Amino acid sequence: MLALLTRSLAMYALKLELKLNNAERTLMARHAGYARFCYNLACTLYMGVMDIKVSRTRKIAEIKKNFTNFIKKQPEYQWTNTLSSRVYQNAFIAFNNGLERFFKGGSGFPNFKRKKSGDSFTVDSSNGPIFQMAGNRIKIPTLGTFRLKEAIGYNCCSQTFTISRTADKWYVSFTIKADKIPPLYHSVSEPIGIDLGVSTFATLSDGTVYQLPDSLKTAKIKLGKLQYRHRHQQLGNRKVGIKTSKNARKFYRKLAKKHADIANRRRDFLQKTTTEISQRYAHICIEDLNISGLAANHKLAAAILHSGFYEFRRELTYKSPIYGTVVEVVDRWYPSSKTCSKCGNIQPMPLSERVFVCEACGNSCHRDLNAAINLASVSRDRVRMASPEFTPVE
Repeated sequence: MLALLTRSLAMYALKLELKLNNAERTLMARHAGYARFCYNLACTLYMGVMDIKVSRTRKIAEIKKNFTNFIKKQPEYQWTNTLSSRVYQNAFIAFNNGLERFFKGGSGFPNFKRKKSGDSFTVDSSNGPIFQMAGNRIKIPTLGTFRLKEAIGYNCCSQTFTISRTADKWYVSFTIKADKIPPLYHSVSEPIGIDLGVSTFATLSDGTVYQLPDSLKTAKIKLGKLQYRHRHQQLGNRKVGIKTSKNARKFYRKLAKKHADIANRRRDFLQKTTTEISQRYAHICIEDLNISGLAANHKLAAAILHSGFYEFRRELTYKSPIYGTVVEVVDRWYPSSKTCSKCGNIQPMPLSERVFVCEACGNSCHRDLNAAINLASVSRDRVRMASPEFTPVE
């Protein structure tokens, strides 16, 4: 009984696609526009009172009170009373959170939301968490019950729901509390090094190689063809008074679907790869890459950003407590590609050379495999030096 009481709960996020009809799509779009309107209104009103020496929380509270007691009662804003009040409540909360990040130095001043940047809004239940039955229906507070493309396989509870649109599909995301998955048995307990590259996505120190799927490359080629065929499309320009043509609107919808397809293929590959690595290896060593610095090379920027190196490391990190793995990040200045994995000799290694040939011992090894072995050896050296039997050589 004591063991059950001491088990910790973890927060897990679920994102499911909604199966909507035309009326429900219109309802979601109206609420997304309502959230965008309230966020932009809060941004406009706050910029007008920035010079007043009052606390940020007090300013947001007064803006919210002004919207509730005055603006919503105006004849031109009567449409706001037909939509969920929880939408504008959460829109002001989101703007306040953006200001908090700005004053802490974590980001810039909140920007105005644009319709072409995507639709999303958040609603919550003021009466506590909502119980969700297992099945293909979900109850969203203040909006109603909607169908799901993929059924929920278990009963769960949640209080806050975020609805978003990607291309022509609507999704609902929410968090649940659940027991952590117990650590699994790993077939490899020794430290494993992972070197990320352009020609080969990931090379492990045991010789395992992961390549980006060919379907991802094919999808990018189709995207380039679509953009080339519509290069003369009248896309519209509001500043000079040019309206967007109907064919251009169709092109925008096709373009959004292609981008969503590429993102889904990349996300699927990264999730499956990181899960497979986390289930197999107990100790993972990966280099702390400077992605922005690597992307400064215009010849490699597209390939580096397209691969999703940062997302790969982020997924390995957050899956570590789930699968009981240890993810060790090696310093970015460690010369893993320039060091011989056998004798430790350091020599220049241009990016064009794909095979590492040691000038001291003559060791010949693939560049990425040599770097992965060096990353794994860093962890082994640390473990050896931390052991009580280790005595340094004078």
